[in-house]
Amino acid sequence: MFPGQGSQSVGMGKALCDEFEVARTTFAEAEKVLGFELGALCFEGPEEELRLTANQQPAILTTSVAVWRILISETGLRPTLFAGHSLGEYSALVAAGKLAFARAVGLVRMRGQAMQRAVPEGTGAMAAVMGLDPETLGAKCATVEPDLGTVEIVNFNGPQQQIVSGHKAAVEALVAALADEKVRCTPLPVSAPFHSSLMAPAKAEMAPELEATPLTPTEHPVIANLTGRLAQPYEVGNLIEQIDSPVLWTDTLSTAVDEGCDTFFEIGPGKVLFGLARKAVPRGSRILHSDTIAKAITDACALAD
Repeated sequence: MFPGQGSQSVGMGKALCDEFEVARTTFAEAEKVLGFELGALCFEGPEEELRLTANQQPAILTTSVAVWRILISETGLRPTLFAGHSLGEYSALVAAGKLAFARAVGLVRMRGQAMQRAVPEGTGAMAAVMGLDPETLGAKCATVEPDLGTVEIVNFNGPQQQIVSGHKAAVEALVAALADEKVRCTPLPVSAPFHSSLMAPAKAEMAPELEATPLTPTEHPVIANLTGRLAQPYEVGNLIEQIDSPVLWTDTLSTAVDEGCDTFFEIGPGKVLFGLARKAVPRGSRILHSDTIAKAITDACALAD
């Protein structure tokens, strides 16, 4: 499982590059595409620059791929399925051998820029909602005054954890109404209302670039955010439609379970997907993360054995 936006932190990737040549090569490859020192931004910040979506997306992708390359070079890890949360789907496609890393870096840089252009900063907002099922939350979204704009569920992260996105006034109205009902909501520090219908201009801008992107057929299946189902063969339309469509992460994990997966390994910065899996997959499943590369290598070796 490969994480998406919000998993970044200043300093990520530094320990990898200090110890492993393959990580240094990965960052150098990304920097050649981007034309700026991504490593310095990841290792030293400043945080406000790293948080910008056009920087954050290639930074998380590159760090995730560096971890992946270390694990496959140091261990015999060979996953059954691959999946990524939003941006993380690009990392999953690289790991599955379907998308060239250099092309992925360029695409996510353009994706971040297109998303920011789609909605002026300060116009959109997102919030996490805990303790409501999707049906109840969807009904609550429908009660927000239309004059305030759009608010939609855009990440189905678990049975009781969803993300809403849309116009700032509409999101704030929903959060205020839910607070009155003692529902826990957390505004997210994002620069655009990702995955909402407001991202339609970004989808239109990215469609030609994605349609021109070659994908390599491989035997390694990827679960698509768009459907929450196996996409084998994988079609680039999944990445196009994903931009303004919800992330069906609950269905993604259910599909993995249905396919017989009992071990879930988050590869990349942060532990967001680790936490979501702990609440969604059957008891007894093994849930791992690459928070420290030494532990990740040990875990991967154990899995390979």
